[in-house]
Amino acid sequence: MKEKQIMVSGKRKTAIAKALIKAGSGVVRVNKKPHHHLPYFEKLMIQEPIEIAKEVLGNFNFDIKVEVKGGGQKSQIEAARLAIARGLIKFTKSGELKKKFHAYDKNILVADTRRKETYKPGDSKARRKRQKSYR
Repeated sequence: MKEKQIMVSGKRKTAIAKALIKAGSGVVRVNKKPHHHLPYFEKLMIQEPIEIAKEVLGNFNFDIKVEVKGGGQKSQIEAARLAIARGLIKFTKSGELKKKFHAYDKNILVADTRRKETYKPGDSKARRKRQKSYR
């Protein structure tokens, strides 16, 4: 019998993260590298949903592999954080964990839909308009 695995995605700006979560020993990898090799603040952002899950569920025995493409470094980390949190809820089916995530930070589970505004024809910037003078 095949072991239970869950694939979940998260997006932020143009970054897309896909997280694979399965039962295991607690190894977290981001783009095939252990997450503790990330810069300090990025590592903390990745650990937030994991620490909350440890608090609620007790023991943490999940292996998490995250593949992130596109966007900048911060967007990739936020997309990975979103994918991990969604995956933990989907894997455990815990309503208490979902409530704890919402109480901690709404953006752990809800994607930020803001995107860059498109350029308009005839202008060099998205919101720039021709100045008018009525003298």
